[in-house]
Amino acid sequence: MTQHTAPTLRSHLREARKKITAADHQRGSLLIRARLFTWLAVTRDQAIRAQTPVPKIVAVFWPLADEPDLTPLIEKWLHDEDLPAIEVVLPVVVANDAPLAFYPYNSLTVLKPDQFGVMAPEPIDGQTLRIPDVVLVPTLGFTQQGDRIGYGKGFYDRTLSQLRQQNPKIVAIGIAWNEGNIEAFEPSYQPAPHDFRLNYVLTPTHWWPAKPTSA
Repeated sequence: MTQHTAPTLRSHLREARKKITAADHQRGSLLIRARLFTWLAVTRDQAIRAQTPVPKIVAVFWPLADEPDLTPLIEKWLHDEDLPAIEVVLPVVVANDAPLAFYPYNSLTVLKPDQFGVMAPEPIDGQTLRIPDVVLVPTLGFTQQGDRIGYGKGFYDRTLSQLRQQNPKIVAIGIAWNEGNIEAFEPSYQPAPHDFRLNYVLTPTHWWPAKPTSA
């Protein structure tokens, strides 16, 4: 399979995702949130002990109906006094052919659906854009090596390529369901040349391509 079959592949992945039951959606989201919370807490502790830069800015995404729900974790990062200096940011579509911009998010932020129906902050004049240290990426399909299939607009490929130039140590983590494992039903899949390979993909049961040492 090549990148030219991407529309068919996306259709298959969407259908597989729709078959996830409400109970499995809730349970899977909880497992993903728990693993993310542990990973970031341990990563920050290790950085403090090693006196290296601590990840402070985390880019999240507001989930669509079929995506894993990260919102309880977002609220915990915002309000947990044991996790100081974590700034949560959300992506905003600037233009169809441009990278995403990241704006701060807190409990007072006004969210409105963008052109794709995704809840996003309403930009405020004079507000400074952020360059995240960690980016959580909505992932429709993935390979076990960290290749990602999104929704076909290329926003995250452009965004992550730009961010890697701005912050070479950025960590990109795809958030996916187990049903998004492309190689489980199409072992010959090859990513497109422009596809950005993620550092990790996290599902309810696995880290791919391997569990981080800090998780």
